[in-house]
Amino acid sequence: MSRQLLSEPLGNLAEFAVGDRLVERVPVRSEDLARRVLRISTSAGDVGLRFDDDRRLRDGDVLYADESKVITVCVRPDDVLVIHPRNIHEALEIAHALGNRHLPAQFEGDAMLVQYDALVEELLAQRDVAYAREERVLALPFRHAHAPHSHE
Repeated sequence: MSRQLLSEPLGNLAEFAVGDRLVERVPVRSEDLARRVLRISTSAGDVGLRFDDDRRLRDGDVLYADESKVITVCVRPDDVLVIHPRNIHEALEIAHALGNRHLPAQFEGDAMLVQYDALVEELLAQRDVAYAREERVLALPFRHAHAPHSHE
């Protein structure tokens, strides 16, 4: 393969029959997971992805397979703050502060995840909010709001 265009991955490593083939993991940024069109360079050549629906790339998606090799994407971990508000009041105050900074958040159980930001970390420390800075592979990329708005 020198160039290949895919409308969907060949499968995902979680269910793909690899057998005794070599698995090559090609790193991608988490923000690439939100893209409909993407070009990825691999040892077997370039792979172009063009999704015509809501499908997006996921960690472990198989881009190429032959008798000796399987090439998959490996999402690089994001530098995130994992915030654990003690109660609903504290959660709402944090959410308001993040909204004022236009920072997208994700939620896992009772934890709020945001991309690392030194000012947010400082705010959390000042307010004595429980948090940890971690490297995590996220299932979904952070999405920023693109709708026009104003603060008038």
